[in-house]
Amino acid sequence: MNIQIGDVGHIIQLAIAPVFLLSGVCTNLVVLTNRLARIIDRSRVLEDRLDIGYSDVYLNELDVLYSRSRLINMSITQSTACGLLVCLVIAMLFLGDILNLALDKYVAGMFVGAMLCLIASFVLLLREIAIASAAMRSHRHVRQPIK
Repeated sequence: MNIQIGDVGHIIQLAIAPVFLLSGVCTNLVVLTNRLARIIDRSRVLEDRLDIGYSDVYLNELDVLYSRSRLINMSITQSTACGLLVCLVIAMLFLGDILNLALDKYVAGMFVGAMLCLIASFVLLLREIAIASAAMRSHRHVRQPIK
C-alpha cells in the first residue's frame, strides 16, 4: 500500500463533486432549520395567547403550524440522510482507490440513495411551502372601499 502524491491528487479529484453536493445539502439544512425555528417561535406565541384565552383562530393556526413542522422535520431527516450518504460516498471513493477495492457499485448505489433523499427533502419542503402559502392566503385581509 504505497500511496504516491499523484494517487492522492486523483482521489481528491474524485471526491470534489460530492463535496460540492455536500455543501449544497448543508445550505438546504440551514434553510430548513431556519424555517423550523420560525414555526416554533410562532407556535410559542400562539400557545401563550391561548393560555390567556380560548380562540378558534389561534387553534386553527396552531394546527397548520404543527403540520408544517412535521413536514420540515421529515425534510430535515431526508437532507441529513443525504448528507450522510454523500459522506459515505466520499469515504468509499478514498478507500476504494487506496486499497484497490471494487466499490464502484456501492458508491453508485449510495449516490443514487443520496439523490433520492435529496429529492424527498425538496418535495417535502415544497409541500410545506404550499401549506404556508395557502394559510397565508386564507387569512388575507380585504381592503374596504374608501367612502
